[in-house]
Amino acid sequence: MTGRLMTLVATTLMGANMASAADFTATSNDLASGKVAEAQFANVFGCTGANVSPDISWSNAPEGTKSFLVTLYDKDAPTGSGWWHWVVANIPADATSLKSGAGSEAGRLPQGAIMTPTDTGMAGYGGACPPEGTEHDYTITVKALSVDKLPVPDNATPALIGFVSNMNTLAVATVSAKGSR
Repeated sequence: MTGRLMTLVATTLMGANMASAADFTATSNDLASGKVAEAQFANVFGCTGANVSPDISWSNAPEGTKSFLVTLYDKDAPTGSGWWHWVVANIPADATSLKSGAGSEAGRLPQGAIMTPTDTGMAGYGGACPPEGTEHDYTITVKALSVDKLPVPDNATPALIGFVSNMNTLAVATVSAKGSR
């Protein structure tokens, strides 16, 4: 009987944590139309955007969240491995958003948060710039993490950030938008 009771308690606790994770959501006013705005496009490779990172807000982080990770990824980039446009790690647990433009001005990040290199090889936001005539899907992912700080160097690649963050993820919320030119 004790074994069954322990199983019931464990299942209940896991279910409660999963329900909290299921309530974790992310939104972006800049991407609310489902399209990447001109301001979020890069100003290189033939694109003429303002290279302004979109705003992102999140709510209902699960209990035990100690920090957040925000990434912006283009799975359709013609590289064979997609393209990481933005990586912000070590966002404090009391933060609930990043303002528009935070990716180009490190001072606008919450205290303690860091931007790590993207696929450009530099830290900071790199705007959308799909090849002409194609439409790409851009996904912002917010991960609620069980650690205060990811144990990675400041120059960690997006792949390393992803690997280490996946081992410490409590919940994930995403916002996607299409971009074309």
